[in-house]
Amino acid sequence: MKVIEEIVRVLRSEGQAILDCAQRIMSSDSHGESARQIGLAVDCLRKSLSGGGKIVVTGVGKSGKIGQKIASTLCSTGSLAVYLHPTEGLHGDLGLVTKRDVVLALSYTGNTEELLKLLPSLKNIGVPVVGIGGNPASKLAQGCDVWIDGFVSQEACPHNLAPTASTTLALAIGDALAIALMRTRGFDEHVFAQNHPGGSLGKRLNMLVSEVMHAGEKVAVVSPEASMDEVVLSSTEKKLGGVLVAKGQMLVGVITDGDLRRALQHRERFFSIRAEDVMTKKPVTITPDTLASQALRLMEDRPSQISFLPVVEQDGHWVGVVRLHDIAQCF
Repeated sequence: MKVIEEIVRVLRSEGQAILDCAQRIMSSDSHGESARQIGLAVDCLRKSLSGGGKIVVTGVGKSGKIGQKIASTLCSTGSLAVYLHPTEGLHGDLGLVTKRDVVLALSYTGNTEELLKLLPSLKNIGVPVVGIGGNPASKLAQGCDVWIDGFVSQEACPHNLAPTASTTLALAIGDALAIALMRTRGFDEHVFAQNHPGGSLGKRLNMLVSEVMHAGEKVAVVSPEASMDEVVLSSTEKKLGGVLVAKGQMLVGVITDGDLRRALQHRERFFSIRAEDVMTKKPVTITPDTLASQALRLMEDRPSQISFLPVVEQDGHWVGVVRLHDIAQCF
């Protein structure tokens, strides 16, 4: 068999497993049982987190590896989670589980011995258990408070032995739970940025307007009495797409290149017009300590986009200019 054909077959097989699961959740054939269980799972996880608890993810072998990734994704999206290996739990580490917690247990067969041995202790603690697996008749499924159907008709492995499509689906279900919790618990980009301070992602999320703005002599600034000749020369020299109109450091208006083009309709009167006659008074502004991502939304989420945004201090004194193009390049 050709290598490319085999790779495509595996990708399609694993992708189909996820699509089949989504279809089961949306289907009414089972009276909405899959959807009901998913809803119960999210509610159970959310209640534990709201009550000061955490999500304890557990599993053995490949399921354990997937469980570690799910725990990491939960943490990065604002849901406190830890991974507990069942064997370690049986030898003392079960002490990290409290009544306020919830356990997310992964086992495709649902009959993993180490995991099943944990159930009585978890019941004694009084912690709810949410299971993800492929066998609803398994001992784990019967012992869980909530069971999420992770059944796959065929593993991507040609011998139908190696966990492939089943682990991919379990990971996708974990991602879905994490994002659902993220949305229901109001975990926004500001908190996300706090949890990701390092790397390029953290840099983008934490970037301030002051880090991307043009300041000082790079900014074109004229007085309200400036002639259009001065405005055009200043705008052409700085090439930022606009000019600030200020009295000293106090911003009083903005003239964009678009304003200049519209002013040219006055033809012969153009060079007798003053800056204050053309400028936009009380323009939209932003402060230097605002997140760049907020500035981007401010400029884009409006009937007419802003490409040239003055940056001012709280007292109205200008400190720079930020352009839509500059911010967009950072994201």
